[in-house]
Amino acid sequence: MPLALFLGLWIALSVSGFASADVPIKLVSMDPYTNTTSFHRTQVEPDTFSFGNTVMGVFQTGRFQDGGASNVGYVVSTDGGTVWTAAFLPGTTLFANPPGPWDRATDPSVAYDPAHDVWMVNILAMLGTTGRAILVSRSTDGGLTFGNPVTAASTNGFFDKNWITCDTTPASPFYGTCYTEWDDVNNGNQVHVARSTDGGLTWAPSSMPAASVVGGQPVVQPNGTVVMPIDDGFEGSVQSFVSTNGGVSFQGPFPVSSITAHFVAGNLRVHELPSAEVDSTGRVYTVWNDCRFRAGCASNDIVMSTSTNGQTWTSVVRIPIDATNSTVDHFLPGIGVEPGTGGATAHLGLLYYYYPVSSCAASTCQLTVGFIESFDGGATWATAVRVVPPMRNTSLPLTSQGYMVGDYMSTSFVGGLAFPVFMVTLPTMSSHPCQLGGRFCNVGSVAPSAGLTAGPYSVPVLDDPVLYEGPSQTRSKVLRQVN
Repeated sequence: MPLALFLGLWIALSVSGFASADVPIKLVSMDPYTNTTSFHRTQVEPDTFSFGNTVMGVFQTGRFQDGGASNVGYVVSTDGGTVWTAAFLPGTTLFANPPGPWDRATDPSVAYDPAHDVWMVNILAMLGTTGRAILVSRSTDGGLTFGNPVTAASTNGFFDKNWITCDTTPASPFYGTCYTEWDDVNNGNQVHVARSTDGGLTWAPSSMPAASVVGGQPVVQPNGTVVMPIDDGFEGSVQSFVSTNGGVSFQGPFPVSSITAHFVAGNLRVHELPSAEVDSTGRVYTVWNDCRFRAGCASNDIVMSTSTNGQTWTSVVRIPIDATNSTVDHFLPGIGVEPGTGGATAHLGLLYYYYPVSSCAASTCQLTVGFIESFDGGATWATAVRVVPPMRNTSLPLTSQGYMVGDYMSTSFVGGLAFPVFMVTLPTMSSHPCQLGGRFCNVGSVAPSAGLTAGPYSVPVLDDPVLYEGPSQTRSKVLRQVN
């Protein structure tokens, strides 16, 4: 069904479906594919990046039950989030136009290289259910169109969970260097990084320590140092790797914190993967969901640690979205920093999903999107706001690891306002669960119509007591595969 028709359907139904939304939002993309092997009219797992007045979002489109998607879609706004252009990457999967050699695509992330004026979308390409290549699609026209992807790395084994970033500081000695990270499942989730100095055309491997990981998010400080917060591969701790020579080699892992997480109810697919960003002074922020501040590990907060060098990290603090005795469960955070802000005036934005009541079932959980922001580097936080009304888990695609809205998301700023792209179940007259092939599915990509701002009150980060120090209530600890 054409996107215009979906837009019309969404507007027609929004009176009953989105009437209670706290923030005006707009549909920016919908799944156009029809192969019966995927959940169609589904998009999941978004990432965004902004530079100047341009913001781009990327996401899986047509999610498969056992890993990956029919393709990766993207949306771009070049006027600060007013008008969006939607399209899908060419030359990737068999379903792309033109088609590529791969069966599926997953784990999209996006970056911009101002030194070469190239937007890049980084994906994991799959044969069957196995990740076989790290691809980078390039755009040289401001993100409006992309060429066929280049291969950053390939394997006969099993790659997983990639991410991309670029050095955007002209004064950096490595300005214009881009970095992509992933792990090698068949080699104990060994961490890998590749770097490019020519706008993503060619990629060279970095020298990496032996370490098991999953879900890294590298960021680049203004001096060119690369800091990469990452999960230890078991969702038991956050650690970091650091490069001071333009990605030729990395040191680490350096400990950030243990993870103590509450098992999220409702058969929802949730991994405790860190989200990371860096401010104009070089301070790195990393956040994840954690239950240490809740009595009995009854639900998760979003917690944060920061570092100025990537090697030593501050004690974990709880972002004060609500009281520790509330029933709210928070997860899947995506943190952003407004470009040009830093230190005591760093403007942080945090998008996250949550349940108002942590104890619920797939048919009763109220999956909701929230937003909170800080204007002083995280010392105090404005009142959190609800972005969209609750959704049913059963309206999401049911993967082999649970109902899926994504393993991560992010927040990006344009003109002082947050413009994330995220997933919601669009209004529908049907109460049936989303079914393979697309029947009753209606999960699309949306963006705030005029940006996100939080409430008017300021809440300080307190020295909250750690109320739970027992073992995590997550799944049994095994090496993670999150494609």
